[in-house]
Amino acid sequence: MARLLDLFVRGIARIHDTILRLNDSGSQILTDKQLHFIVMGLAGMALLLVIYPLFILLSRNHVLVIAWIYVFTVLVMLSFAIEIGQGLSGTGNMEMRDVISGLAGFMFLFIIFAAVRGVFLLLWRLIAGDSRRD
Repeated sequence: MARLLDLFVRGIARIHDTILRLNDSGSQILTDKQLHFIVMGLAGMALLLVIYPLFILLSRNHVLVIAWIYVFTVLVMLSFAIEIGQGLSGTGNMEMRDVISGLAGFMFLFIIFAAVRGVFLLLWRLIAGDSRRD
């Protein structure tokens, strides 16, 4: 985990340095904070332009998928934050296996939830005579 995090941080640092070098070659047109503002703004908008149409498509019949994506994303960030916190504070070992185990626990329980929900919806439709899809 520490190695993976180190590789990620070094990669981001290289990109950061490249952007700063390009900026410095033009007699430093923008400050570091302005570059962060532009780069993160553009990255966020690029993600939004990809994710927004996908969520529109999913929202028609698959709200649970949107909820799952949101929860999974939050859990990934929380897992990494916990592991980084353990590594920095010395209260535990920073391990990628812990992140994977935690996410596997969520997946396991979600699959059980989805199966129970599917059975419940099937029974409801059979009893109520509702042919709509969820």
